[in-house]
Amino acid sequence: MQNFDYYNPTRIVFGENTIGRLAELVPAGARVLVLYGGASAEKSGTLAEVRAALARHDFAEFGGIEPNPSYETLMRAVAQVHREQRDFLLAVGGGSVIDGTKFVAAAALFDGEPWQIMEARGENVTRALPLGSVLTLPATGSEMNSGAVITRRATHAKLPFHSQHTFPQFSILDPRKTFTLPPRQIANGVVDAFTHIIEQYLTYPAGGLAQDRFAEGLLQTLIEIGPRALAEPHDYEVRANLMWVATLALNGLIGAGVPHDWATHMIGHELTARYNIDHARTLAIVLPPMLQVRRDSKRAKLLQYAQRVWGITQGSEDARIDAAIERTRAFFESLDVKTRLQDYAINAAALDDLVAQLEAHDMTALGERQDVTLEVSRRVLEAAL
Repeated sequence: MQNFDYYNPTRIVFGENTIGRLAELVPAGARVLVLYGGASAEKSGTLAEVRAALARHDFAEFGGIEPNPSYETLMRAVAQVHREQRDFLLAVGGGSVIDGTKFVAAAALFDGEPWQIMEARGENVTRALPLGSVLTLPATGSEMNSGAVITRRATHAKLPFHSQHTFPQFSILDPRKTFTLPPRQIANGVVDAFTHIIEQYLTYPAGGLAQDRFAEGLLQTLIEIGPRALAEPHDYEVRANLMWVATLALNGLIGAGVPHDWATHMIGHELTARYNIDHARTLAIVLPPMLQVRRDSKRAKLLQYAQRVWGITQGSEDARIDAAIERTRAFFESLDVKTRLQDYAINAAALDDLVAQLEAHDMTALGERQDVTLEVSRRVLEAAL
């Protein structure tokens, strides 16, 4: 097992009717800015509960944070923080809102042009405003980690950053808040969480026995409850398990002491930045061909994945690997998530631009061994057509 330094200070408050706990979780005397996305937070009643819980606090609101949050929108939130001297941020929404709030927290106290935070992947962040979150969409795990992904629409750039200063102090997870979500968002959440786990698990053996078993259990749980989450939208236990699995998928625990990949995410980001495809759907497009193209370097873990997650034990090694990859694609498709570029009207003529974007963003040595070159990325995209 590799050396690791695991740190996660986020407090999780989980369960029904927990939004009222904001009254005690948000520091007394804080000047709060509540950040949210579109109309769903209002229609679902979540914002009304948040307002009631903050009735004794000084708070203002900033709405309109889009899926794949944009730098341009978030800088308007930074301006409001400065203008109104806000000193605590509360994200109400899914991963995009929480990601955006992390960026606002860092940018509001940053000396320099805030996009430099993204260019440096957060290594230049030395302080940030404190923040908390109320999660409404299980998917990204942003509610219990320090990372975020931000898009600059003017340059088609979608980049990640991490900083120990941008962990939420707390996150409230009430599974009831997922009951009214559209099926598309639930399906996206399942795919996103599934791929987060794969990126930390399906690399090469590193002696992380507990991490492997934990990851495999989470994957099996998503396979079990993913279809049920769509078919039974008001089943509290199903939605509670989905919400918690999505959090565990990216809170750092299963990734401690083992190698990480993330090449699927980096290529997927370019698809979102250029074509505005849902983040999770880009992952469903890229992951199966990524596993096929890199099957030799991932052989040992692909065989483990085939056996332990999908129960595939018969046939040659190559046949078992093929079957595991095909089962992965079929699982995504069973959630009505399409897995080919052509499903999104993208053809071979687009590949040069996508590879150029990867090069422009210094995504030239990706993966757990940094051996996913631009040529390998091209082969993955070609296999995704």
